[in-house]
Amino acid sequence: MSEPTIRQLFDDARFERLHTLARLDRPEALTELGSPSSRARLRDIEVMITGWGCPLLTGEVLDAAPRLRAVLHAAGTVKTHLTDASCWERGILVTSAANANAVPVAEYTLAAILHSGKRVSAFAEAYRRRGADSAWRERVTAGSNYGGVVGIVGLSHTGRRVARLLQAFDRTVLVSDPYATEADAEDLGTTLVPLPDLLRRSDIVTLHAPSLPETRNLLDADRLALLPDHATVINTARGSLIDTDALTAECVSGRLSAILDVTDPEPLPVDSPLFGLPNVQLTPHIAGAMGTEVHRLAEAALDELERYAKGLPPAYPIHMRDLARIA
Repeated sequence: MSEPTIRQLFDDARFERLHTLARLDRPEALTELGSPSSRARLRDIEVMITGWGCPLLTGEVLDAAPRLRAVLHAAGTVKTHLTDASCWERGILVTSAANANAVPVAEYTLAAILHSGKRVSAFAEAYRRRGADSAWRERVTAGSNYGGVVGIVGLSHTGRRVARLLQAFDRTVLVSDPYATEADAEDLGTTLVPLPDLLRRSDIVTLHAPSLPETRNLLDADRLALLPDHATVINTARGSLIDTDALTAECVSGRLSAILDVTDPEPLPVDSPLFGLPNVQLTPHIAGAMGTEVHRLAEAALDELERYAKGLPPAYPIHMRDLARIA
């Protein structure tokens, strides 16, 4: 997904709100933080609103911004621009709009779950290839969104939203997350189980875990083998959560299906077998905020700015201790 510009994030309405909350001597965005002119502007700022593609906020950059008190990120992960503990060591508030970005990702995921439950791709492909054969429909396993089991891996902002959305449907929902409690799961109308149990029982598995060293290839060949035949794997989180070669083998065989908005590598090489498989749907990292959805991210950052200006605690702070377990 291409990175939205500051004017895409902050349209006229959001800029007007920004002007009511803060003094903007020079409202144009900084795209680099190393030039003398940029460093001169950093000297006076108290709050920095960042977004996708933000330059690194190194210790040297922060040295140039002695009055900085808050970094409000109008996007999801802060790990791409905060590379060490410098912000937290200096007592600088850090917030993220990850909860806002979770809304479109959860909506995409719900659509993918319902699409998979009705076996839309299988029917569409069989319908396309039917020719004069009148019995093609009977050879496709019937689809249904009544009953069955959905497994959610990771109770992140998105994972929790997906669980809440699924409460409206007649599905059993299992969750697996090493940091979640049974009370967390019960509050979402789900059941907390170990990952192997979730994989064995789920017709559809959707991934919402962060990309960490310990989650790389979380679904490897052995764990993918636990899934029942004709199960679907949905990934709107990070491509590194799945062993691509192992998933490709399962999909080429026809045993599993996949709906992948993220892959490892990203993008996939043009000769990847996944592109030609009727049981695989690939999209180019579009589940997150795009189009007018990015305004929700701007609003989230402005909400944090308003809370900061009023002396209220932030709604979605990021603490240094969180970095080891968040996306």
